Amino acid sequence: MKHPLQEMMEKRRNGEICGIPSYCSANELVLEQALRRVKELNAPTLIEATANQVNQFGGYTGMVPQDFYNMVMAMAEKMGVAENMIILAGDHLGPLTWQNLPEKEAMDNSIELVYQYTKAGFTKIHLDTSMKVADDPEGLLSTETIARRGAILYKAAIKGYEELKAVKPEAIRPVFIIGSEVPIPGGAQEEEDSLAVTSPDAFKDTVATYKRVFAEEGIADGMNDVIAVVVQPGVEFGDEQVFLYDHDAATDLCAALKEFPEVCFEGHSSDYQSPECLKNMVQDGIAILKVGPALTYGLREALFALSLMEKELVPEEKQAKFIETLEAAMLANPGNWQKHYHGDDKQLALARKYSFSDRARYYIGQPEVVASMNKLFDNLREYRIPMNMLHQYMPISYAKVRDGIIPLDPRELALDGVQIFMADYEYAVGLI
Repeated sequence: MKHPLQEMMEKRRNGEICGIPSYCSANELVLEQALRRVKELNAPTLIEATANQVNQFGGYTGMVPQDFYNMVMAMAEKMGVAENMIILAGDHLGPLTWQNLPEKEAMDNSIELVYQYTKAGFTKIHLDTSMKVADDPEGLLSTETIARRGAILYKAAIKGYEELKAVKPEAIRPVFIIGSEVPIPGGAQEEEDSLAVTSPDAFKDTVATYKRVFAEEGIADGMNDVIAVVVQPGVEFGDEQVFLYDHDAATDLCAALKEFPEVCFEGHSSDYQSPECLKNMVQDGIAILKVGPALTYGLREALFALSLMEKELVPEEKQAKFIETLEAAMLANPGNWQKHYHGDDKQLALARKYSFSDRARYYIGQPEVVASMNKLFDNLREYRIPMNMLHQYMPISYAKVRDGIIPLDPRELALDGVQIFMADYEYAVGLI
């Protein structure tokens, strides 16, 4: 059975403009909405876990790769979504979370990481060895070093796949993504005035070096499994700013892609781009559109709107106070936002709520926050939201309720906050 992303690449080589969104989230409501759309669109969904989110030590979700796989597949089975319509992916697999260790330890951990991902059944693997480890020399890592480490991880990934296939003959061979973008996953940490687009020469050097190194390592055929290269096409976001895609600035880079029909580009940090920008990216060869924080930002935005309506409708002593509960959780454990947000107390408070970087996503799944969210839903079922108030706080969702597309239910309205962002990607790749 051919991998769905290999099929996508065949379509692109035949002149069809197509692509796929890559939803990078461990939030259950986000995942539920992604799985719903499989049935509604009759199209596969690509769900991505990042190395710091899910790894052999649990990551910040507490899940190892097999746990994440099991969670998504259990949700899919409950919803009646076929396993072959779900592509699970591992993002930034490499020394990302072990940069403070010397090379041997960092790479040993990375080898185990990619092995566990493919052994669990993840079939899209981003080999990212671009980050320096503790005993690397000063200066940027050479493409040679990055590719050598990438080849080591490729072998480990194939080992995991082969062990899985021995017990699950229908297992699909994974495809691979190489290259990396700057800055680190999750959005820029500092304000920037401009953004450098990857040069055509850097892209060509990445592909050529990987081809040579894979051949020298005895895995030349492994390049047939590589379907995309991560580049910086000029899109990024920070706390308050979004760099929109500029087709003209990326013209030379995208023209270089024509020399390599076997691959497309994977664009990271495509969050908050306009629908037309996203569509232009797909047309220009950036066929895999990674989005993460925007999805939980949309969820958080909807939950805040519901919370504001609760304050109008529900007696104070019964209120869930979701906004206050989330803030208390973030203040009690500041490790996931403290290094990312800057400014005085007022600026930090605003960033915790509204930053595009959405560090709130690390807290929105915590038990006390989930309990508050569910109480919010229960309250707004008991004290029904009037349509005129819904129009005030959630005008896009209001139109869908008015037209009978979604029911007037607070949980459905929260899910629609996610869908509002997903729809931009579905439009860009031609699904709607």
